[in-house]
Amino acid sequence: METLLRLAVRLLIALCLLSAPAHAADPVPGLVYAVGQKFDKSFNEGAFAGAERFKAATGVPYLEFLPQSTAQFEQAVQALIRRGATDVVVVGFYYAAPLAALAPKHPKVRFTIVDAVVQAPNVRSITFKEQEGSFLAGVMAALASKTGTVGFVGALDIPLIRKFIAGYGQGAKHARPDARLLVNFVGTTPAAFNDPTTGAEIARSQFQRGADVVFAGAGVSNFGVFSAAHDEGKLAIGVDSNQNHLYPGTMLTSMLKRTDRAVEQAFQAGRDGGWAPGVVALGLAEDGVDVAVDEHNRPLLTPAMLEAVEAARRAIVSGTLRVEGGGP
Repeated sequence: METLLRLAVRLLIALCLLSAPAHAADPVPGLVYAVGQKFDKSFNEGAFAGAERFKAATGVPYLEFLPQSTAQFEQAVQALIRRGATDVVVVGFYYAAPLAALAPKHPKVRFTIVDAVVQAPNVRSITFKEQEGSFLAGVMAALASKTGTVGFVGALDIPLIRKFIAGYGQGAKHARPDARLLVNFVGTTPAAFNDPTTGAEIARSQFQRGADVVFAGAGVSNFGVFSAAHDEGKLAIGVDSNQNHLYPGTMLTSMLKRTDRAVEQAFQAGRDGGWAPGVVALGLAEDGVDVAVDEHNRPLLTPAMLEAVEAARRAIVSGTLRVEGGGP
């Protein structure tokens, strides 16, 4: 009788094991960079920093692919999936259309796109309130300007870049109602993000028209803007990552766009089960954007400038000051 009981118990355990759901394999994160340079001291390098921080904290390695053109997007994603990627983060607004076409073909893969919105059941979209960080940069630029004219050099005339321009202009006018804003673009294709020579030419033209502080929102093309500002004895504002160290004494600040935080959070959400589709917008309140103050630019910043920036930050976060992101 005891033997039959033991056999029954063993049979019951075996049946339970067979009917229990299998545990999913550990998530494998993958990262598709924006077209350009990995160590661009800007958007891509921020994404890399976030991935590295995730790896250091969890011990989980990640896969990566740096496309040489937007046409390589599908190749990049397919390569990561073949290597086992389950959570793929893609960085760049121009990947929105190809991801919308590709995501349905891989319904088990969790995709996160940074800087664009794609509506799909397996896609999470992370955007930024660039206008909020740019507002603070505009406050600093207007108060630092001796001429009252500030400039913006963007890569392309697209809605994303217009959010920077809108916030920058509003911030400048908030701090100095008579401020004048010059706006120019490097090009009309994604190649505009990788053209420092043209960036420098545009910056010099703005200096000739009276600008003495120029905000660069053009990827690698920013380096030309910074170099021109340094040569002309003017001020420049960096973007995405902290670029203050590139030209101390020239860089008034950098408008931080926390690509690192977006990538790290996406990887972590896939690992801990918190990933969900939909749109997430990161602004000042979420520590998604900011302006950089460090040892490289602090000598350029007066107490009045810092107080004005903090007052604007508090007002934006509390909702008493609304920054429009549509742009002119």
